[in-house]
Amino acid sequence: MDSTPSPSSSSPVDLVSSALEHNISGGAAAADDTSAEGRHDRILGAVSVDWDLRITRCNLDAPVFAGLDAGVGSPFVDLLPPGDVPTVTRRLRQVLETGEPHVARIQRLRQGDGSELVVSLTVLPAAVPREGLTVSLIAMATRLHLYAAETAIGTSLDIGETAQSLAQSLLAWGDVAAVDLDYAVWTGEGITGQGEGRIRLRRAALVPDRAWPEGYVTPGDDLPGDASRLLAQAVRRDDAPQAIVIPDREAVERVFGGPQVLRALVPGDRSAGVACIPLVLDGEPPVVLGVAEVWRRTDRPFRDSELFDLQELVARTAHHVDLARQHQREHTQVLALQRRLLPRTGGDTVEIASVYQPTTPDSAGVGGDWVNSFPLPDGRTALVVGDVVGHGLGAAAAMGQLSMEARALLSAGLAPDEVLERLDETVTLLDDTESGLAAGYSALGSTCCIALYDPVSHQVTLSSAGHLPPVLLSPDGHASQLAVRPHPGLGAEFALREPFGVHTFGTPPGSLLALYTDGLVEEPTVSIDEGIGRLADAVSTVHPWDDLQQAARRLVSAVAPARRRDDVTLLLARMIGYRKGDTTTWRLPARRDAPARARALVSALLRQWGAADDTRDDVLLLVSELVANAVRFATGPVTVRVIRTGSGLLCEVGDTGNGRPRLGRGGLLDEGGRGLRIVHRLTTRWGVRWTDTGKVVWAEVAK
Repeated sequence: MDSTPSPSSSSPVDLVSSALEHNISGGAAAADDTSAEGRHDRILGAVSVDWDLRITRCNLDAPVFAGLDAGVGSPFVDLLPPGDVPTVTRRLRQVLETGEPHVARIQRLRQGDGSELVVSLTVLPAAVPREGLTVSLIAMATRLHLYAAETAIGTSLDIGETAQSLAQSLLAWGDVAAVDLDYAVWTGEGITGQGEGRIRLRRAALVPDRAWPEGYVTPGDDLPGDASRLLAQAVRRDDAPQAIVIPDREAVERVFGGPQVLRALVPGDRSAGVACIPLVLDGEPPVVLGVAEVWRRTDRPFRDSELFDLQELVARTAHHVDLARQHQREHTQVLALQRRLLPRTGGDTVEIASVYQPTTPDSAGVGGDWVNSFPLPDGRTALVVGDVVGHGLGAAAAMGQLSMEARALLSAGLAPDEVLERLDETVTLLDDTESGLAAGYSALGSTCCIALYDPVSHQVTLSSAGHLPPVLLSPDGHASQLAVRPHPGLGAEFALREPFGVHTFGTPPGSLLALYTDGLVEEPTVSIDEGIGRLADAVSTVHPWDDLQQAARRLVSAVAPARRRDDVTLLLARMIGYRKGDTTTWRLPARRDAPARARALVSALLRQWGAADDTRDDVLLLVSELVANAVRFATGPVTVRVIRTGSGLLCEVGDTGNGRPRLGRGGLLDEGGRGLRIVHRLTTRWGVRWTDTGKVVWAEVAK
């Protein structure tokens, strides 16, 4: 008959105790009950804690727990050394608030005789939330301790957390533990040599968490040069990394010498000894990543077996530190690339603000979110946001290529749907194993949204490839998501491909357009539509007089998930446009007298604007040549538009032709292409953009 208590009759404490006993006590350890080591490895207990962190129930019947004062109603933190109380309290509160367990923390508990018991502490939320927490305690024998420590240290890719986990595990052998890393390791750089002039250590971790004497090096501080050099020399005797033990304060003072070094490295005034163990990365020659230090009172000298255990733990976990270093390096590189893609300015006709918040270094890595905004040469403004599949360097390479390609194509005058067609082909190419940017990486399924703002017509033309719909705030304060036809995204299978839709909508001056990536609105507990709705509600609170950058930060704080699993990206564009008096448009029949009529109309306008004589002469010649070229090579009406910008005058001539004007290298007497050479000499820049009915040749003349 099975004697295991049924779930209905057992408390969380009993269930945890039973489960741990069943899993840990099996096998050879359970078979040999006469072995002290075997009995020690499988000793466990459990404690229930309420929301006030007071013990409500405990199961600590094993003899090894006899010295713990764990009475019902007493604070759980009374079991801890004073220096550990803030950290453990913070962890307990975190589990209560988030519901996510905290697993396998190496922890010391105070016993009644003043000694300390090393346990593996796991904090679990109770089955019923109002019942608080269940804390399991496993008394740690050396073998189990080493295993649990390595498991805990390997759970993070953040170099600071990795070092902190190592220091926390080392605390089982002493009173204070510190981890000092080579500065190149801390920053994610590679280490190829061990030159004397390169020695620089930074404190990466220190436990317990308490107030330390002035001058003592705490996490984030660089060790003084002499201290770094002495530690490096101490652990590299005979040009090989070795652990050393300095048994008492007198010996410490002899080795470290100067008072500044003593203040930086010795954690207190009491006499103490220290074991220094190098973190070594195997290789030829071996590379020292840093130094781990364990301090304890001189009445507890380090035994040879303990030093061996310390060396084994540090050796087992050095590769975790190197993995965190590599991840930190990749994270930093990708983040630098993404920040370079952020918009710098919006120009005179649109105000731009953006927020980019990457995932933490401990996540899968910086994602492929990218956002950009730039003025086009013809006076319009491009707003682009995309989300490349995946994380890390592969996603970063694809993101950089797609972003630069989109900018080049938009600057060349292509429409948003045409740009997405080219990007679709690029994503398919990147998936080719031979020509792809990163082996094993696929960008298929990436999304992108492109919007072009025309400051004269006050309209936005938008195309989307599988991206979430933008949110538009109208001047009357109403915000809603735009109705954008869904698309399968970039690089979809041929059978799924369909033309990219083109959407045009009005954006009167004062309108606000919000482009974003899914990390801003996606949360496991709510639907994506609800997330977008929350964003629209938040956008509706932005007033025309609000500082746009502050408003963007406020929106991200209000909408972004509390626990981010992806990058958060937001681009806000406040439409300003040109005033009515700064732009004039004429529509002329394509006749031989069109250039003369255009000159007369433009001349009157420039006199009204008070343009200088030399500027007026240049603009009249420019307009005459562009209109004459349109009449010669196109059919249908000719549209002439002149815009007064902050830097000069922008002239546009549209026609129904589809030929692309090209500047040739004609001779002095060659009449072919003479008009374009005149245009090239008179303007600061010129170009062509394509429309549904033909093309527009634009040119800018400086004031």
